[in-house]
Amino acid sequence: MDYSIFISPALGLIVGLLMGLTGAGGGILSVPLLVFVLHLPVAEAAPVSLSAIALSAGVGALLGLKNKILRYKAAGFMALFGLLLSPAGLWVAQKIPNAPLLMLFSLTLFYVSIRLYRQAYKEIRGIPDFEGKPPPPCLLDASRGKLAWNIPCARALMYSGGVAGFLSGLLGVGGGFVIVPALKRFTDLPVQSIVATSLGVLAIISGGGVAFSAISGNLDLALAAPFSLGALCGLLIGRALGKKLSGPRLQQIFAILTLGVAISLTIKGINAF
Repeated sequence: MDYSIFISPALGLIVGLLMGLTGAGGGILSVPLLVFVLHLPVAEAAPVSLSAIALSAGVGALLGLKNKILRYKAAGFMALFGLLLSPAGLWVAQKIPNAPLLMLFSLTLFYVSIRLYRQAYKEIRGIPDFEGKPPPPCLLDASRGKLAWNIPCARALMYSGGVAGFLSGLLGVGGGFVIVPALKRFTDLPVQSIVATSLGVLAIISGGGVAFSAISGNLDLALAAPFSLGALCGLLIGRALGKKLSGPRLQQIFAILTLGVAISLTIKGINAF
């Protein structure tokens, strides 16, 4: 009997809880969970992961739009270039053997865990991000409540969206770990608006990746549907708990967990060669 139908919603629930407690970056652990528990290759786990991220990020983006904190023009612009490169990432993932993909994913997790831990450390110590850097190219026009667009701003958002899209297709990671730091560096948006805008970008890019995977026959819908619904339930629970538990200390714990998964994935990748 195939127990994956029963296990996948439980895994999705875990991913959703992490996303609700830590933000969109929590979805980066969905592929490792599918790899370790259901023994899927990265190329097969990525579209399933993207389906959960698309659904969960879509709900979060709609909430941000309702609260008028989502910068939908910036999100759409970044997502446009992400959508152009996401199919390329999915195509490359199908051509690369599983072992190198595992190693690439583990390197990504190492980067994310270190960045998250440093970010939480700075927040605890009160150290501002990008101290001493020049003003960001994308500035918020307070009189209109919108970003003031220019060529450097468009170029920065274009590159960020494209990188997020390619990695989304290649590794099924959504790209929140690229989008959020990019918006923090290249804009002066408040944190709530950055998170909501990031979710909008992730929803569009991940949704496009899921559609491309479904059309090309690389999406296991019987696995993706319960996994995604579980992630959505977990996200709603995590958001409710996050009001009491969220904070830099929780982010540090998540960073350490991500580091542990990265080490385990590295070992699995080495053994797969």
